[in-house]
Amino acid sequence: MKKEIEKLVLAKGFYNRPEDVPRKLLFAFIELGEASDAWKKGKSEEEIAEELIDVIFYVLDASRLACPSVNMDEMFLQKLRKNWKRSYQYGEGHRTKIR
Repeated sequence: MKKEIEKLVLAKGFYNRPEDVPRKLLFAFIELGEASDAWKKGKSEEEIAEELIDVIFYVLDASRLACPSVNMDEMFLQKLRKNWKRSYQYGEGHRTKIR
């Protein structure tokens, strides 16, 4: 995935330095907001999905520069296995607290 993103970045002249990682993460955040806005406005699934893919692109691009030696496919699987071991509603206990 990172190699495909790198090809795109180089071909299109996008930011391509480790110093650009915060900018790429900011762009991912902006795209996430656009996805939320598209969902709230009842836009098509395809439009929402396209915005979510933009988020993934920016995150992968940031990972390419921030942690170039990490295999993100394997990291995804490791994190998925870790999360499967967590308890039900892990980290969401605040929902059941009396306020």
